Amino acid sequence: MVKSAPSPIASRKPSKVEGIKENSNFLREPVATEILEDTTHFTENAVQLLKFHGSYQQDNRDNRTKGQEKDYQFMLRTKNPGGLVPPQLYLALDKIADEYGNHTLRATTRQGFQLHGILKKNLKAAIATIVNNLGSTLGACGDINRNVMAPPAPFKNRPEYQYAWEYAQNIADLLSAQTGAYYEIWLDGEKAISAEENPEVKAARQRNGNGTIIHDNEEPIYGTYYMPRKFKICVTVPGDNSVDLYSQDLALVVITNKKKQLEGFNIFAGGGLGRTHGKEETFARLADPIGYVAKDDVYNVVKAIVATQRDYGDRTDRRHARLKYLINDWGVDKFRTQVEEYFGKPVEAFKALPEFKYHDFLGWNEQGDGKLFLGISIENGRIKDEGSFHLKTALREIVEQFNLSIRLTPNHNLIFYDIEPDNKEAIQDILSRHGVGDDPSKIEPLVRYAMACPALPTCGLAITESERAIPGILERIRALLDKLGLQKEHFVVRMTGCPNGCARPYLAELAFVGSAPESYQLWLGGSPNQTRLAQPYTEKLHHNDLESFLEPIFVYFKKSRKSKESFGDFCDRVGFDTIREFAASYEPQTANGANKSRHRVNLKEEVYSKLKEVAESQGKPMTQLVTEALEVYFQNLS
Repeated sequence: MVKSAPSPIASRKPSKVEGIKENSNFLREPVATEILEDTTHFTENAVQLLKFHGSYQQDNRDNRTKGQEKDYQFMLRTKNPGGLVPPQLYLALDKIADEYGNHTLRATTRQGFQLHGILKKNLKAAIATIVNNLGSTLGACGDINRNVMAPPAPFKNRPEYQYAWEYAQNIADLLSAQTGAYYEIWLDGEKAISAEENPEVKAARQRNGNGTIIHDNEEPIYGTYYMPRKFKICVTVPGDNSVDLYSQDLALVVITNKKKQLEGFNIFAGGGLGRTHGKEETFARLADPIGYVAKDDVYNVVKAIVATQRDYGDRTDRRHARLKYLINDWGVDKFRTQVEEYFGKPVEAFKALPEFKYHDFLGWNEQGDGKLFLGISIENGRIKDEGSFHLKTALREIVEQFNLSIRLTPNHNLIFYDIEPDNKEAIQDILSRHGVGDDPSKIEPLVRYAMACPALPTCGLAITESERAIPGILERIRALLDKLGLQKEHFVVRMTGCPNGCARPYLAELAFVGSAPESYQLWLGGSPNQTRLAQPYTEKLHHNDLESFLEPIFVYFKKSRKSKESFGDFCDRVGFDTIREFAASYEPQTANGANKSRHRVNLKEEVYSKLKEVAESQGKPMTQLVTEALEVYFQNLS
């Protein structure tokens, strides 16, 4: 029989959050009481529970005024298994962003949407609107299974992709919170009309399976205390690593027979990227192969893995509470043995897999049934109208006119699919009219493969900038590569404002991880296909020193790389000691003996935005425009 209380580790006291969950009456209080109060924010206990409902309480740090209350606002995150966003839901989110939010939508790296800037008084109306338009925010945050990811490509002639979508949805349903709190609080007890749940999923949730179920409990899988921390799952197909499968707590890989019929799933477990600066006991970790199960057993094995983490994960130290630490402490063999005890039989041997590759599915593509799909790049995932670039308006017009569903991608882009070929030209016209391109070959490659988290001003964990800083950082990297004769070179760059790793930086070839105001830890050596961890190269790099610091590394790469070797593979092969040795004796490159060092000048946000708009319209680097304008200005002075 499964314990009804959190499993103690050496009788240590459970963390404060465990008590909050225990006393919440399955996520009801104090949220249910405080949402009715005429205040701008929730208490700390309610804030912890609000996460389970899909919302983070934040304050806009750009608007902080000494001596005054924080500028409280709320982020809402949607839960979209496999990234599916029906047209009705997309239009509702677009409207909520304007009525209650900051007029933007943020596509996340877990295939959901985030809405920022919502006030407490509008939170209930926003959530109710989402639910009443075929969406949900339940379990998008909190100590629970998060959004289940899947490759977004809608290949109708490749059944393995359809299986990945189907099982991502079913596993999301299996592990959805069963408490009535969500509908009681946000919809006054009225459960929205939704698709009938798969009978197999419903039966699997109640099936005991050697202690995976907690009887006589509102939450048969989670119990009173839910999970020790967040739990992340993906379902993918052999060779497709668009989902960053090695970063997941649990990854399932579809295995089909020669007739492309589903046979079962390979299992990976124990990935996770969150860490804390200066805390060596926290670390990024890749998932390990665990074994294989037949398709009829997949729900039981998912429950067994969840139950193992539920009952043996660390509930005393939240920094040590993810599944990756349990597997790291136990070892894979002991973990597998415990999973098999809950599962009721041994898992089978892992099936051979091809090498995993990264795909982003941008541009126009055939989906295999005569129809088309279109992958649209969203820089930093931010859907907005700015200057002559009206992405938000363009997407709304396309959905309104053609009633197309969307699949959000794990690289915070989106895909329209089931497009009739006759509609291709009209869709291109809408995009063109609003300044949005549909040709991925015209996207700067550094930008195309980069990711950044939102960070400042709204994320409470952010140490420094990320989303707002990365456009300038990428432009400077491109200018440096061009200067060094590496014009055709590009690699995966990711940036986060803190070490929690929301943009999965520790799998990038080059990553910036916020370590102090305007400064970053620099990570190098990840794989272009996100199958190997990067490593920290330096602890604190101020953004003003970026060019002088990276130049010797790039020069050494140019000088010593193997044929067609990627930057990440190069750094991993030669090792950091060799790179540092070269950098220590490096003399900066100059032209005609002139010092080519760069100097940074801060610009007002509106000036920067206008500069970027003009640079894009003229096809020139921003630095070139600034230089030309200042030269004219100084000529006029003289």
